Amino acid sequence: MKIMIACGGTGGHINPALAIAGIIRAHVPDAEFLFAGTPHGMEATLVPQAGYKMEFVQVAGFQRSFTPENIIRNVKAAGYLVTAGHHARALVKKYAPDLVIGTGGYASAPVLRAAQQLGIRTAIHEQNAYPGVTNKMLAKKADAVMMTFEAAKDYFPADAKTVVTGLPVRGNLTKRSREQARQMLGFPSGMTILSFGGSQGAKCLNDLMPDFIKWHLDSDMEINHIHAYGKFGRDTVPGALEALGIAGDRRIRVTEYIHDMDVCLAAADLVISRAGASTLTELEAVGRASILIPYPTAAENHQYHNAMVLGRAGAAIVIEQKDLTADKLRACTEELYRNPEKRVAMCERAGALYKTDTDERIWETLAALLPH
Repeated sequence: MKIMIACGGTGGHINPALAIAGIIRAHVPDAEFLFAGTPHGMEATLVPQAGYKMEFVQVAGFQRSFTPENIIRNVKAAGYLVTAGHHARALVKKYAPDLVIGTGGYASAPVLRAAQQLGIRTAIHEQNAYPGVTNKMLAKKADAVMMTFEAAKDYFPADAKTVVTGLPVRGNLTKRSREQARQMLGFPSGMTILSFGGSQGAKCLNDLMPDFIKWHLDSDMEINHIHAYGKFGRDTVPGALEALGIAGDRRIRVTEYIHDMDVCLAAADLVISRAGASTLTELEAVGRASILIPYPTAAENHQYHNAMVLGRAGAAIVIEQKDLTADKLRACTEELYRNPEKRVAMCERAGALYKTDTDERIWETLAALLPH
């Protein structure tokens, strides 16, 4: 059995693709996989690291703002567009997969479109509550449209073969208690905050966090804090902590990237983050209260729609970036510290949203499309 999976760009597309491959392999150990992505995306590193073969389709997205740099990028993207379809079709014909799965990213469109034209069965997975343009287009001919959120169904064609499966997450997330995780991190007692803005970092969080951390360290509140600043914060955040005299405090751990997210999420009482679909599903899986600041320029503003699923359920406080201030962040945090019963209720509501049978739902959907 041969499976092709097209994904790429960000971890939000790549990690679900790898998880889906793992689900299939658990049921069909001898299944063959070929991933398709772009040579300049994170998939070029993450997929081979996971032990899967990778082929590249040169394709890029168009930039909406017309700066000199973006004009050059758009010219290149137009050139890639001319050749991507032909290259994708040749790739699909050569590999001759039994099923092609797309989880989003620039490479998904030409690869799945080629498979559909060749009469090969296709399935897509939409991570967000508001689907992207590519998946809405591909859904018209897809044999299965797997969704993380029920709310996404309203945006797909009425005759699309939609099914709510949830989003698969890394399997080690729920293996530790809060106390075990805090001992591993070496934290003293108290509430633990985990803040991050994705692998790249979030400037709005990085700008606030040094003063925010000093504020709670200087207060009567017992708060531990883990913050990941991403590559865009490496030139500012460590220096700001040094200037404030709080670098190395036993209650804080500040790093560029979190490699032990399972431990950090287990230790956390409150998460402050963007609202990518993978992040939100992990918050549901471990049942954690959160303050969410959706990335305002995400395609179709999908992070806001994602965040509001938790916000409306009472599992998260949603603050749009245009409304984010140091005072507001401090006020929300102190309220949740002083009112642990509210924080616990938010945790319980987040946990209630999690679909515990996601892997089974995904396998059941895909098994119906595979040859028997």
